[in-house]
Amino acid sequence: MFFAPPPIVSTEIFTTLPEMFRTPRRTRWADVNRSGQEVHSFLEGPCFDRQGSLYVTDIPYGRIFRISRAGTWELVTEYDGWPNGMKFFNESQIVIADYKNGIMLLDIATGHVTPLLQDYRSEGFKGVNDLVFAANGDLYFTDQGQSGLQDPSGRVFRYSKDGRLDCLLSNVPSPNGILISKDMSSLFVAVTRTQQIWRAPLHDGVATKVGVFLQLHGGMGGPDGLAQSDEGEILVAHTGFGSIWHVSRYGEPLHRIVSSAGISTTNLAFDPLNPSTVYITESQSGSILRAELPIRGAELFDSGR
Repeated sequence: MFFAPPPIVSTEIFTTLPEMFRTPRRTRWADVNRSGQEVHSFLEGPCFDRQGSLYVTDIPYGRIFRISRAGTWELVTEYDGWPNGMKFFNESQIVIADYKNGIMLLDIATGHVTPLLQDYRSEGFKGVNDLVFAANGDLYFTDQGQSGLQDPSGRVFRYSKDGRLDCLLSNVPSPNGILISKDMSSLFVAVTRTQQIWRAPLHDGVATKVGVFLQLHGGMGGPDGLAQSDEGEILVAHTGFGSIWHVSRYGEPLHRIVSSAGISTTNLAFDPLNPSTVYITESQSGSILRAELPIRGAELFDSGR
């Protein structure tokens, strides 16, 4: 099935990582994931607090920043880790998907980061990537590692609010961004190396009948972070293509949001104080992009819950 090209929505640069936080150099993470290039940062994991401040991660340097409504950056913490996706657990704590360490918990006031989940049945994770809270408080997260078409061994986990950890999906070639529909009937996973968004119906929290919801193509990467509107519409950050795809709950293309900076559009989050606005991490330039959409957006507190 073919669709007409969707209308283009432009972006603007809201703010960029200040020079005081940019020291390009090689790191172990960049050696593997950026072919040995020197990097100044790699921004990911955007999420908002109740006051509308934006938090983002910087993977190779283990940093988490808070960005004010005026675009001012503040270093919340810097630690020995590779933080990727994150969501608010409550007003004072953030849960982090840390590629190096597992699922971690950040105390915002102190900047202290402690382990929450570091293994599954005594076996370490491959490299966790992104996470989301379901409406009932269960935590779902992807374990991507270096999986891909050559090694389809990525996994998706559920950590229930009563402390049970279950593997819901295995043999996934690079699971990345993750969503749970607001009625908890469906699980969506961005499968980067197949250029697909997978959908799985959920029954008592268990994934079944996995199928392809959306097929993408091209670019230097693939689908990365995901976000969802109150209407059930889905936004897909297509890293390596410099775009965010906005599709209906049925997968019909609605808009293409085009980067005004680089092509590494890694993730996005709705503004809780202006829900038609989305903020996008563009990791090539170290920028935060902003775009206006003709939809209501997310709930007031974008905790992923």
